[in-house]
Amino acid sequence: MAKYFDVHPDNPQPRMIRQTVDLLHADGLIAYPTDSCYALGCRLGNKEGIDRIREIRHLGDDHHFTLVCRDFAQFGQFVHVNNALFRTLKAATPGGYTFILPATKEVPRRLLHPRKKTVGVRIPDHVVTQALLTELGEPLLSSTLLLPDETEAMTQGWEIKERLDHVVDAVIDSGECGDEPTTVVDFSQNEPEILRRGTGDPSLFE
Repeated sequence: MAKYFDVHPDNPQPRMIRQTVDLLHADGLIAYPTDSCYALGCRLGNKEGIDRIREIRHLGDDHHFTLVCRDFAQFGQFVHVNNALFRTLKAATPGGYTFILPATKEVPRRLLHPRKKTVGVRIPDHVVTQALLTELGEPLLSSTLLLPDETEAMTQGWEIKERLDHVVDAVIDSGECGDEPTTVVDFSQNEPEILRRGTGDPSLFE
């Protein structure tokens, strides 16, 4: 049965954040709110957690997982970004974008796109997510909480608790956070390619 944390959206309770991070350090899998919609998350090195996300969402080997980062210092450890691109991405973050970029050697091979050797990265604009990332001290390996055969994400923590009670270890509820995922922009080639239109304004990269 999943633990349920009712976390204040503007002033997250440190005790609940610590308890959630303790679960992550123990290789737990959580459902948590972001500035776009709810996501599933675990530690980067949690192989079982990655497998559980794949199973919950019925994901194939070519799925781009996302590293949810606290800031650009963390971001830069896991993806290659030149100076010109850095300025472009900096202008659009934090916010509702996921960027597909060539991964560094810090990213486990099983997380990479099998052909492109890329990974998704983002910096969210959400107080609770940022509190989690600060306490954890590393990125959260994440995937949008969109269940198989469903077109809309769940927006309520209590509903996620009811639906996923036996497949996740904790649910963080800080109120409704929307049902639209991030805008995904692929920068792995010469020109940006918008793979998904979502909360971030795609016109910045068109």
